[in-house]
Amino acid sequence: MTEPDSPDAHAQSVLGPLTRAAVFLVATVDPGGEATVADALSGLAGLVRSVGSRVPTATLNCVAAIGSAAWDRLFDGPRPAELHVLPEFVGAVHRAPSTPGDLLFHIRAERLDVAFEFAKHLTRSLAGAVTVIEEIHGFTLFDERDLIGFVDGTENPVGPDRVAAALVDGADPGFRGGSYVIAQKYQHDLDGWDGLPVGEQERAIGRSKLDNIEMADDVKPSNSHIALNVIEEPDGTQRQILRHNMAFGAVGEKEFGTFFIGYAASPTVTELMLNHMFIGEPVGNYDRLLDFSTAVSGGLFFAPPAAFLAAPPTLDPAPSDAAAADSGESGPGDDGLSAGAASSLGIGSLKQ
Repeated sequence: MTEPDSPDAHAQSVLGPLTRAAVFLVATVDPGGEATVADALSGLAGLVRSVGSRVPTATLNCVAAIGSAAWDRLFDGPRPAELHVLPEFVGAVHRAPSTPGDLLFHIRAERLDVAFEFAKHLTRSLAGAVTVIEEIHGFTLFDERDLIGFVDGTENPVGPDRVAAALVDGADPGFRGGSYVIAQKYQHDLDGWDGLPVGEQERAIGRSKLDNIEMADDVKPSNSHIALNVIEEPDGTQRQILRHNMAFGAVGEKEFGTFFIGYAASPTVTELMLNHMFIGEPVGNYDRLLDFSTAVSGGLFFAPPAAFLAAPPTLDPAPSDAAAADSGESGPGDDGLSAGAASSLGIGSLKQ
């Protein structure tokens, strides 16, 4: 049971289990779209209930997160202490890009049709206010394996460690229960990967492929994916994140990939993992998996507590022309209709 004073009691559905399907939407906020976005965010929980009630067994949920560039456009007051634009990680061979993104919606359900239905209604509520720049329909492959054939998410924390790893607690009490989210799209060279002997694949991952057993430390290569993603404090304490990665693809276009999404109480943990993967630990000892998996997008977002979204501290709107007329001030045009007033009519369509 969740304790009333625990970070979990304040959080969005960050800690929910991995589902069979997910839809990921990344969007930018159009100029003048801020009020529409804030209104849609405040109605998110109600929309989840409305759509989810149609198929309760689908366990529909949605986590909304906001990027650094959009935060001050949408909300008044303080901002999360560690929210910033994701830096690029540029190594000698591979690069993790930082790409635009003001909003991230992580829609989870046991059925893709339910997640899709929710995404449809969500984007309608945002019509004319945002531009969707990335849409991924993810799925769980067989026994929670990635398209490269290995089980994904084995190192996820469990129990109380799950809360400590993913949710902000006392370090930033104004945002207790929030979570920093790093999302990246990776595309796999499956022909090249499948051409490797299984033993070489296992050395690249650091784990056996069939039975999912991690290699012993004295056998595991230092450039294996697992070795470079284990972050330990000087006292030996392991710092963890919560992953909700999903496979995606388009067979006709030979696109096969993983949408990585990692929730953390601090973005420094995930960023250090990316530094180790792309730049190397030590420098030059980069993640062998990157020779077959290319990062094509990436962003850092903050998923605020549920109560924050329900009643976001929105910015005061600019004075309307009617108010200006009442005060004796002249409007921007002879007809008294400003560009801001025209945009407030909500005319426009969602740009894909």
